[in-house]
Amino acid sequence: MKIKKMLLMGGIGLALLIVITVIVVALCLDGIVKTGVETVGPRIAGVPITVDRIHIGVLSGSAQVKGLVVGNPEGYKTPFAVSVGLAEVSVNVASALSDKIVVHSIHVESPEITFEGGLRGNNLFKIRDNLSSPAAAGGSNATTSPGATGGKPAKKIEVDDFLITGARIHVSLTSLGGKEMTLPLPDIHLTDLGQGDAGLTPAELSRRIFDAITSATVQTVTRAVGNLGKDAEKLGKGVTGRITSGLGGLLGK
Repeated sequence: MKIKKMLLMGGIGLALLIVITVIVVALCLDGIVKTGVETVGPRIAGVPITVDRIHIGVLSGSAQVKGLVVGNPEGYKTPFAVSVGLAEVSVNVASALSDKIVVHSIHVESPEITFEGGLRGNNLFKIRDNLSSPAAAGGSNATTSPGATGGKPAKKIEVDDFLITGARIHVSLTSLGGKEMTLPLPDIHLTDLGQGDAGLTPAELSRRIFDAITSATVQTVTRAVGNLGKDAEKLGKGVTGRITSGLGGLLGK
């Protein structure tokens, strides 16, 4: 009886230890991931990255990211390139133990995107170039946790469904005397990113997503600039000349 009682107490003690460990991990994991985003992210993108809060549901495999801000490269005056109020993520929890993390879905709601510069050179192009640099590849091979040692490469990633809805572009046309526009951005929907055995590094995944954002933004701004040119033709030669000159500066910057 004593042996059975000791085994029972030992089992209860082990179960309690496991529960306490899960609680501690759940409470601390948000901060660990937040630190990782703000540490590894800038190495990959070459710009400051901050986040207000990350909440992770360990058992459900869900996560919420609030207040994510991607800063601008040096030399640009606007306060940020991308600002995300809320992003929701769903992850295959079992994949966390494998070499590739499988993300079921990422939904980014109503982000604010800033376009500064011309259609040939701007803040978004600069970040995109940073993501393609050797420095970004080195940053993506950082250790899997901020305090880890041994140089273990970061895990690969697969994202089955990526969606951006309700985005707005803030455009400051300095070549047109500081004229500003706010434009709606069509939804961006990407699927099957990193499927297969290889997966994608964090830098590769970031580049794929940022390429899609940059491409959609430039197309939207290009159409808006074209519409400005058409409207200018209705305003008389003097106004048309000033606007055409400004548009030339925007296109050639």
